[in-house]
Amino acid sequence: MEEIRIRLEVIRSCCPLYSEGDAVIFDGPAIDKEASGNICMMAMNAVFPFVYAARKGVINEGPFQCPDCADKVEFRIRRD
Repeated sequence: MEEIRIRLEVIRSCCPLYSEGDAVIFDGPAIDKEASGNICMMAMNAVFPFVYAARKGVINEGPFQCPDCADKVEFRIRRD
């Protein structure tokens, strides 16, 4: 199965690390650092199982949330 490029886009944020519209781009199992904004490991840990499922074509959208403290960030996952 061919890997799918995934865009993890911020749709709502109370976190100082992310603003609405920020994105992290996954190119297969790697993060495209040139095309991505901030990469918070707490957020990546929370949403990566869904990113993995999207890479494999199992899910298509979201929203998905990082649950870190009061600094909630809501992401949408989609093909890039």
